[in-house]
Amino acid sequence: MTIQVYWIRNAVLVKEVAFARSVEEALSVVVFKLEKMEMAEKLKRQIEFTSSGPEYYLSLDSINKGFFDEFSKVNSRAGLAQFAQKSNLTQQIIDYMMDIRKVKPIKERINESILDSLIDVELQVTGIRTTFEYGVFNIPGNKMVFQKTGKYPSQLLNIEKSYQFALFPGDIQGSKNFLIVYFPNERNFLLGQMASLLLVSVGFILIIIFAFFFTVTTVFKQKKLSEMRSDFINNMTHEFKTPISTISLACEALKDKDIVKTESLFDNYIGIISEENTRLKSMAEKVLQTAIIDKGELKLRKEWVDFNEIIREAVKKINIQVKNKGGQVLLDLNTENVKLKADRMHLMNVILNLIENANKYNLTNPEILISSYESDLGVHIHIQDNGIGISKNNQKKIFDKLYRVPTGNIHNFKGFGLGLSYVKAIVDKHDGNVSVTSELNKGTTFKIFLPFGDLNK
Repeated sequence: MTIQVYWIRNAVLVKEVAFARSVEEALSVVVFKLEKMEMAEKLKRQIEFTSSGPEYYLSLDSINKGFFDEFSKVNSRAGLAQFAQKSNLTQQIIDYMMDIRKVKPIKERINESILDSLIDVELQVTGIRTTFEYGVFNIPGNKMVFQKTGKYPSQLLNIEKSYQFALFPGDIQGSKNFLIVYFPNERNFLLGQMASLLLVSVGFILIIIFAFFFTVTTVFKQKKLSEMRSDFINNMTHEFKTPISTISLACEALKDKDIVKTESLFDNYIGIISEENTRLKSMAEKVLQTAIIDKGELKLRKEWVDFNEIIREAVKKINIQVKNKGGQVLLDLNTENVKLKADRMHLMNVILNLIENANKYNLTNPEILISSYESDLGVHIHIQDNGIGISKNNQKKIFDKLYRVPTGNIHNFKGFGLGLSYVKAIVDKHDGNVSVTSELNKGTTFKIFLPFGDLNK
């Protein structure tokens, strides 16, 4: 980026130098043409005078010869008038001859409209097509004789911002007047000429910024993903270790020859092994399902199912866990005889995951309300609890894979961080949507919408 900025700066400087050179070329031509025009006018008048010279000289000679004679004869009013008439003619001839050679005031030497046209034409020739302001400054009078618009007097007098050129440099006593030109939009004009160059450079800078941002973001995401994977492995190891240890202890007890093997003892240990085995199977199933979803290989077996029946069956499976914590599950189902085209097993797992979370993330007696209602396009189900709640920042991330809501110093909540990502994946597969509203220490509500499905399929 530093190289790009340095390159742009140098390019602007080069353009400024080229602009100044073009202005000098154009205005030098203007000054030359003004002087050439004045010389042409003087030459024209000189030719006119020269062509009629003999008559003027003869008249002047005859006037001079008879000047004293006439003056001595003046003794009447008529004679005096004749003498004055001849004297006036002499003065006119002298004035005419002197007028060709004398230096006039600058206002009489320059026509403003011609000057404006000359500047405009010469600037156009050199490729400078932008607004300009000009003025003519007289050194002896220390004032601006005239300006184009009068809007930029201070800028014209600022030698760092304007361009100054001596007018009529061929004068015998040296130039006493200067043509000053100022360009109000000079910087914009130069940038406009470099538009394509600047766009390319800005494009490169944006690419660099984007690449840098993308790289840094990727590094942080990878770091976060690495931490989440590490947590997942630790949690999974812990979760699997507990049932494995329980099964191992039960097996050792059954093998111990010192323990009296009664029928009730066998039933008790076999029941423990069966429960822990089921738990292991459930956890392994979650991991496998997540892997299948990630690979895009999940295929739903859709069939027409009774929505209320699925909810009641899910509640029946998890109700014992809720009651063990002194809680209850309440139903408010307004979807009787509603049929959905859905995968029964996965839809059941969605409801189970949400009820299980509502029960797990609760430090008191869980109160879980499951309500449903029907709309024109499908069914809506709300699962509301009185648990610990979720902060607004974490609500945006809870459906991400492996993400677990930080619980501070509380370490009572086990899990892999796969449940809610699975819920979202399954709901999306059914062309539905899931959202959450929550408030810390007041509870959480998960809202799911599922379309009826295509009746023709």
